[in-house]
Amino acid sequence: MKTKFTFLVSLILLFFLANSINAQQPLSLPDLSQEAKVMQRIGLTDITVSYHRPAIKGREVWGKLVPYNTVWRAGANENTTITFSDDVKIAGKTVPAGSYGLHMIPTEKEWTIILNKFSKGWGSFGYREEDDFLRFKAIPVSSEEIEYLNYMFETSEPMRTTLVMHWEKLKVPIEIEVDVHTIVVKKFEESLRGLNQFFWQPHNQAAAYCVNNKTHLDKASEWVDKSIRLNRNFSNLATKSRLAELNGNHNEAEALMNEALTLANEAEINNYGYLLLQNNQIDKAISVFKMNVEKYPESWNAYDSLAEGYMNKGETDLAIEYYNKALKMVQDDTQKKRINDTLKVLASN
Repeated sequence: MKTKFTFLVSLILLFFLANSINAQQPLSLPDLSQEAKVMQRIGLTDITVSYHRPAIKGREVWGKLVPYNTVWRAGANENTTITFSDDVKIAGKTVPAGSYGLHMIPTEKEWTIILNKFSKGWGSFGYREEDDFLRFKAIPVSSEEIEYLNYMFETSEPMRTTLVMHWEKLKVPIEIEVDVHTIVVKKFEESLRGLNQFFWQPHNQAAAYCVNNKTHLDKASEWVDKSIRLNRNFSNLATKSRLAELNGNHNEAEALMNEALTLANEAEINNYGYLLLQNNQIDKAISVFKMNVEKYPESWNAYDSLAEGYMNKGETDLAIEYYNKALKMVQDDTQKKRINDTLKVLASN
């Protein structure tokens, strides 16, 4: 009886032990080809490549380890993927936002780059050509040797970037274009239908972006008018003035800016004066700085800016006069030193 009972207990223990072993999760171990990710933002658009990095390990890579004329996973292990947060353009074709399996077909001279709609495969083993979204050609270039495969964004400009696959002694470039202004304006439109629609600042900010970049001026006009209806002030009137100037309406632009200056505070007048100074409109800048002095006669900074205007015009005596007025009023030691140093330079000329 005891023997039967012991045997039964042993069977039960074996049963639970077997189930316990089956229930265990496998341990995470390091990949030989380690996972990597690289991201570049162009405008508001994120471009992300996720991949694994195989090593050469003394092997002949191109044509051997990676055969020619065969679809290659462009990395190791899982599917190499490329993800776009917004639509982009590659090889003249619009690529919708989303994730794509990135594959390549190497040859001795010209490579085929593939964006495949299926991005969750294991390498290229589950690759199907019918799922291709885009195929285009790329010319590899010779480069210094690196042991581990690497992706990088070699150049990044305001509207484009070059993604490069670099391994062994080859680099393969992929040119990606982003219609930044269209994407930004689309996001503005979405945002201005939400809570931001009730405030003048976001409408003016959106309009100013379009004016600064000379793009979507029809939308800029709509947004700046909405901003003015919500709160008429220096900032949105100045934006509307610049828009009128871009559209060739010079008289309207001048009238709007004159009205804007009557509503401006000291900092806004001062900043506008420096904007004119930067655009080499020195006489207009001096006129604006004079207005600031008249409106804020207790401000050392107003006199300091007027002095800088005269200095840029080459009227040294007036520059010295107004720098001295600013010096008598300023309290900050750093600013005092700067003005004194400037006066010494002017006196030596």
